[in-house]
Amino acid sequence: MIEKEFAEKIKSLGGKAYLVGGAVRDRFRGVTAHDRDYCVTGVTEKNFVKAFPKAEKFGKSFPVFSVDIDEKFCEVAFARREKKISAGYRGFKINFSPDIAIEEDLYRRDTTINAMAVEILTGEIKDPFGGQKDIAEKKIRAVSEHFTEDPVRALRAARQSAQFDFEITPDTLQKMKMCEEELKREPGERIFAELSAAMKTDKPSIFFKNLQRAGILRAIFPEIFDLIGKTQPAAFHPEGDAYEHSMKILDDVAAVNKNPIARFAALVHDIGKGGTPPEMLPHHYRHELRGLKIFEKMCVRLNMPGNWRKFSRIVIAEHMRAPLMTKPGKIVNLLLHLNKSKINVKDFCDVIRADHGTLPPHLEKAEEIIFELLKVDGRSVPKELYGEDVGKKILENRIRRFTEMKF
Repeated sequence: MIEKEFAEKIKSLGGKAYLVGGAVRDRFRGVTAHDRDYCVTGVTEKNFVKAFPKAEKFGKSFPVFSVDIDEKFCEVAFARREKKISAGYRGFKINFSPDIAIEEDLYRRDTTINAMAVEILTGEIKDPFGGQKDIAEKKIRAVSEHFTEDPVRALRAARQSAQFDFEITPDTLQKMKMCEEELKREPGERIFAELSAAMKTDKPSIFFKNLQRAGILRAIFPEIFDLIGKTQPAAFHPEGDAYEHSMKILDDVAAVNKNPIARFAALVHDIGKGGTPPEMLPHHYRHELRGLKIFEKMCVRLNMPGNWRKFSRIVIAEHMRAPLMTKPGKIVNLLLHLNKSKINVKDFCDVIRADHGTLPPHLEKAEEIIFELLKVDGRSVPKELYGEDVGKKILENRIRRFTEMKF
C-alpha cells in the first residue's frame, strides 16, 4: 500500500498518522532519507491489528509494527509517554494509550532535530521544540529533561554532531555530563552500537571530542581518554599528544576509506601509548605489546564483534613493524599472515599509510604480491619431501619468488 492509503486507513480508525524521526529531519536538511518511521495517535493496538493483519509486531516494552508502505517495510509505533522508574535503559514505565497527543510523544525524544512530525494527510508540521531552527543554525539541542533518563542519548548527541557537523549547545553538554554515572553501567552492546555508528560519519573525531567536551570520555572510553597528555617526539608528531595523533589518523583514514572497521583500527592503532610510564615519555617503546593488552580489555567491556577485534589486533601489532621491514622472509611472512587472516589488505594499508605518511613497495603492491606468492604451492616441492619439510620448501620458494619480483 502507498503512504496515503496507510494514513487514510488510520483515519478511518479515528486516528492520525505522522511521519517522524530522521525522515522529517532529513527533509528539512534537504537530503534523501534512507528510512521512514511513523507514529500513530488515537488508535488502539487491537483496532490497528485488525486493520493491518499482515503487520509484524516486535518490541517487548511497547508494541512496534513493521508495515509494508510504498514497497518498503517501515516501523510504525503508537504515540507514548515514558516515566523513569529505575536505573538503566529498561527502567521506564510506558503508556501508549490512544489519548496521547503527538506533541507528548515528541517531548520524550532525544534532540530537537529528531522531535518533529508531519501529518501524512494534511502535511501539517509539528515542531514544538524548534527543530527546524536548530537545523538552520546547525545545533544539537536536547528536547527536555527526559534526555538524561536514557544515558546513551549522550553518545547519540555526540554522534549526531559528527554525522551532521552540528555544534552541541552548552546546556546539552551539561545534560550529557549528567549521564556519566549511568553510562558506566550501560551494557557494552549499547555503547558499541553508537561507537559503530560514529565510525560511519565523515569526521568521526568529532564524536570523541564532544564526549571530552562534555566530560564523559573517560567514563565511556577510558582507553582513548588515557591517550590525552601522552607526549610524543615533536619531530615525528607535530600534531601533539597521542590523543591528537589518534584523532588525526582516524579522520585521515575516514577520508579515504568508508569501512568502519578500518576507521576503528585507525583509532586504536596507538592505544598502547595510553599505558606508557610517565618516565618513558615522550617515547613509547613497545607500545604495541601494551596496546594488545589494553585493547583486549576494551573488547571484553564492549562485547566487540570478532571481525572488529581481529582486524584491530593485527593493526596494533604490526603498524610499527610492517612499513619498516626489509628482509624478504619477514615481508613474505607478514603478507601471508594478512592473507590467512582474511582481512582486507587495502584497509590495512590505508591505516599504515595514514600513520606513516607513505607506504613501502611491499605494502603499496601487497595485493599483487600476495597473488603471485599464492601461485607457488605444493606442486613446486620435490616429491621426496614430507610433512613439515613440504611447508618449509613452499615458504622457501615463495621467498625466492618475492626476491625475483620487480616492483
